[in-house]
Amino acid sequence: MERIKNIWFDGNRIFMRTDTGNVLSRPLEAYPELKEATTEQRNDYTIWDDGQAIRWDAIDADLHISSFYATTEPNEQNEVARMLKSLPWLNVSEVARAVGISKSLLTRYIYGITNPSKERIEQIRSILHSFARELQMV
Repeated sequence: MERIKNIWFDGNRIFMRTDTGNVLSRPLEAYPELKEATTEQRNDYTIWDDGQAIRWDAIDADLHISSFYATTEPNEQNEVARMLKSLPWLNVSEVARAVGISKSLLTRYIYGITNPSKERIEQIRSILHSFARELQMV
Protein backbone atom coordinates (compact mmCIF):
# COMPACT_ATOMS: atom_id res chain seq x y z
CA MET A 1 0.00 0.00 0.00
CA GLU A 2 1.45 3.32 -1.10
CA ARG A 3 1.79 6.15 1.38
CA ILE A 4 1.93 9.88 0.81
CA LYS A 5 5.47 11.20 1.14
CA ASN A 6 4.90 14.84 0.22
CA ILE A 7 2.72 17.15 -1.87
CA TRP A 8 3.23 20.37 -3.79
CA PHE A 9 1.33 22.71 -6.06
CA ASP A 10 2.27 23.89 -9.52
CA GLY A 11 -0.04 25.99 -11.63
CA ASN A 12 -3.56 24.68 -11.30
CA ARG A 13 -2.51 21.22 -10.12
CA ILE A 14 -1.68 19.42 -6.91
CA PHE A 15 1.08 16.82 -7.02
CA MET A 16 1.77 13.96 -4.66
CA ARG A 17 4.87 11.81 -4.33
CA THR A 18 4.39 8.42 -2.69
CA ASP A 19 6.86 6.36 -0.72
CA THR A 20 7.27 4.13 -3.79
CA GLY A 21 8.40 7.12 -5.86
CA ASN A 22 5.19 7.48 -7.88
CA VAL A 23 4.15 11.03 -8.69
CA LEU A 24 0.41 11.54 -8.99
CA SER A 25 -1.34 14.75 -10.02
CA ARG A 26 -4.87 16.11 -10.03
CA PRO A 27 -6.35 19.40 -11.20
CA LEU A 28 -7.22 21.82 -8.42
CA GLU A 29 -10.73 21.98 -9.86
CA ALA A 30 -11.17 18.51 -8.35
CA TYR A 31 -10.70 20.07 -4.91
CA PRO A 32 -12.49 23.44 -4.84
CA GLU A 33 -11.41 24.14 -1.26
CA LEU A 34 -7.78 23.99 -2.36
CA LYS A 35 -8.38 25.93 -5.56
CA GLU A 36 -9.79 28.82 -3.53
CA ALA A 37 -7.18 28.59 -0.76
CA THR A 38 -4.22 30.91 -0.45
CA THR A 39 -0.67 29.64 -0.98
CA GLU A 40 -0.11 29.78 2.76
CA GLN A 41 -3.26 27.74 3.44
CA ARG A 42 -2.32 25.15 0.81
CA ASN A 43 1.14 24.71 2.26
CA ASP A 44 -0.15 24.26 5.81
CA TYR A 45 -1.08 20.57 5.70
CA THR A 46 -0.57 17.42 7.73
CA ILE A 47 -0.11 13.90 6.38
CA TRP A 48 -2.01 11.48 8.61
CA ASP A 49 -3.84 8.13 8.66
CA ASP A 50 -0.61 6.19 8.25
CA GLY A 51 0.28 8.19 5.13
CA GLN A 52 -3.11 7.68 3.48
CA ALA A 53 -4.61 11.15 3.91
CA ILE A 54 -3.81 14.86 3.97
CA ARG A 55 -5.49 17.39 6.25
CA TRP A 56 -5.71 21.18 5.92
CA ASP A 57 -7.07 22.47 9.23
CA ALA A 58 -7.30 26.12 8.17
CA ILE A 59 -9.72 25.33 5.32
CA ASP A 60 -11.29 22.22 6.89
CA ALA A 61 -10.33 19.96 3.99
CA ASP A 62 -9.17 16.35 3.78
CA LEU A 63 -7.93 14.30 0.82
CA HIS A 64 -7.34 10.58 0.68
CA ILE A 65 -4.61 9.07 -1.48
CA SER A 66 -7.27 7.13 -3.39
CA SER A 67 -8.67 10.38 -4.85
CA PHE A 68 -5.38 10.82 -6.73
CA TYR A 69 -5.97 7.61 -8.64
CA ALA A 70 -8.96 9.18 -10.42
CA THR A 71 -8.30 10.20 -13.99
CA THR A 72 -11.16 12.64 -14.54
CA GLU A 73 -9.86 15.96 -15.80
CA PRO A 74 -11.85 19.20 -15.85
CA ASN A 75 -14.50 19.48 -18.52
CA GLU A 76 -16.13 22.86 -18.34
CA GLN A 77 -18.26 22.05 -21.40
CA ASN A 78 -21.09 20.54 -19.38
CA GLU A 79 -24.68 21.48 -18.71
CA VAL A 80 -24.23 22.85 -15.19
CA ALA A 81 -21.29 25.01 -16.30
CA ARG A 82 -23.30 26.35 -19.24
CA MET A 83 -26.25 27.22 -16.99
CA LEU A 84 -24.10 29.14 -14.53
CA LYS A 85 -21.68 30.71 -17.04
CA SER A 86 -24.40 33.07 -18.20
CA LEU A 87 -24.87 34.20 -14.58
CA PRO A 88 -21.34 35.09 -13.40
CA TRP A 89 -22.70 37.44 -10.73
CA LEU A 90 -24.60 34.62 -9.05
CA ASN A 91 -23.23 33.44 -5.70
CA VAL A 92 -22.32 29.75 -6.11
CA SER A 93 -22.55 29.19 -2.35
CA GLU A 94 -26.15 30.41 -2.32
CA VAL A 95 -27.07 28.24 -5.30
CA ALA A 96 -25.56 25.21 -3.58
CA ARG A 97 -27.40 26.03 -0.35
CA ALA A 98 -30.70 26.35 -2.22
CA VAL A 99 -30.12 23.00 -3.95
CA GLY A 100 -29.19 21.42 -0.62
CA ILE A 101 -25.62 20.43 -1.52
CA SER A 102 -22.18 21.67 -0.55
CA LYS A 103 -20.49 24.44 -2.49
CA SER A 104 -17.58 22.11 -3.22
CA LEU A 105 -19.90 19.54 -4.84
CA LEU A 106 -21.57 22.20 -6.99
CA THR A 107 -18.14 23.50 -7.97
CA ARG A 108 -17.09 19.98 -8.99
CA TYR A 109 -20.23 19.84 -11.16
CA ILE A 110 -19.33 23.19 -12.72
CA TYR A 111 -15.79 22.06 -13.52
CA GLY A 112 -17.03 18.73 -14.83
CA ILE A 113 -15.04 16.72 -12.28
CA THR A 114 -18.22 15.10 -10.95
CA ASN A 115 -21.22 14.40 -13.15
CA PRO A 116 -24.60 15.13 -11.60
CA SER A 117 -27.60 12.92 -12.23
CA LYS A 118 -30.33 14.13 -14.59
CA GLU A 119 -32.49 14.70 -11.53
CA ARG A 120 -29.82 16.91 -9.94
CA ILE A 121 -29.43 18.92 -13.15
CA GLU A 122 -33.18 19.50 -13.18
CA GLN A 123 -33.05 20.50 -9.51
CA ILE A 124 -30.32 23.07 -10.26
CA ARG A 125 -32.26 24.37 -13.27
CA SER A 126 -35.40 24.68 -11.13
CA ILE A 127 -33.53 26.66 -8.46
CA LEU A 128 -32.12 29.02 -11.10
CA HIS A 129 -35.63 29.54 -12.50
CA SER A 130 -36.95 30.31 -9.01
CA PHE A 131 -34.14 32.86 -8.55
CA ALA A 132 -35.14 34.45 -11.87
CA ARG A 133 -38.79 34.68 -10.75
CA GLU A 134 -37.69 36.34 -7.50
CA LEU A 135 -35.62 38.88 -9.44
CA GLN A 136 -38.58 39.72 -11.67
CA MET A 137 -40.62 40.61 -8.58
CA VAL A 138 -38.06 43.19 -7.44
